[in-house]
Amino acid sequence: MLEKFLESYKPLIAIPVIITLVSLVLLASNGLNEGVDLKGGSLAVLDLEKSISQNDLKLMIEDGLNAEDVSILSMANDKATVQIGGTVDVVELTDLLKGTATILSYNSVGPVLSNQALNQVYWALGFAFLFMSITVFIVFRDIVPSIAVILAAVSDIIISIAGMSLFGIPLSLASVGAILMLIGYSVDTDILLTTRLLKRKEGTVNERALDAMKTGLTMSISAIAAMASLYLVTIFIIPEAVVLSNIAAVLLIGLVADILVTWLMNLGILKWYLEGKS
Repeated sequence: MLEKFLESYKPLIAIPVIITLVSLVLLASNGLNEGVDLKGGSLAVLDLEKSISQNDLKLMIEDGLNAEDVSILSMANDKATVQIGGTVDVVELTDLLKGTATILSYNSVGPVLSNQALNQVYWALGFAFLFMSITVFIVFRDIVPSIAVILAAVSDIIISIAGMSLFGIPLSLASVGAILMLIGYSVDTDILLTTRLLKRKEGTVNERALDAMKTGLTMSISAIAAMASLYLVTIFIIPEAVVLSNIAAVLLIGLVADILVTWLMNLGILKWYLEGKS
């Protein structure tokens, strides 16, 4: 089956390309929500003392605090995580929730700190791609394989961010950390593939590609299983762990995207390139 896949690889290159283009359209139309740590606001984890719906809790906070930007990020096992735009008086919030919930944790970020954090995010992502690109060019010293690795990493991140937009995962310092991890992981699998195809000489191109695919897919499936377990634990057992939940969700999206991008697009480009040289 894999041999047949490797023989008819060219049309498959279009699949991750189309997904990447659709992701860009989704981002342009839907946008991306920013977390409290990047746009400012307050985040409270509540211990619910009585049964209440998400909508009723949202309306209670909006009416009681005269706040417009209130979101219930999670609600399970008598715990709720609430995001409120702007700075909130924690004493006023405590009094409002008396008899309904108690505050387990509370975090507030002002606009100055949020602007600084957002600038740091841009710098971190920019430097990550810059140094990754330089390293790839130094390692392979060949323009086509190097560009293929960089394009694969860019596609992986675009699809991951579009997934965040689609599933309502906010851009936060935690999710940015996950994106930076994805850059490293994407480059890792692409370098594994490129090294096996270009540096090794034993066997045919298809044999080297199959060897790289077995190793790479084993790595990816193991990582997906680990992140899926973490996500399920944070959803059903510790729903107040929103940060871990967001990190796991972003990594899950990115790891699945990396399988498509690496083994359809990057492998296809490299095979096309090597066939053209022979």
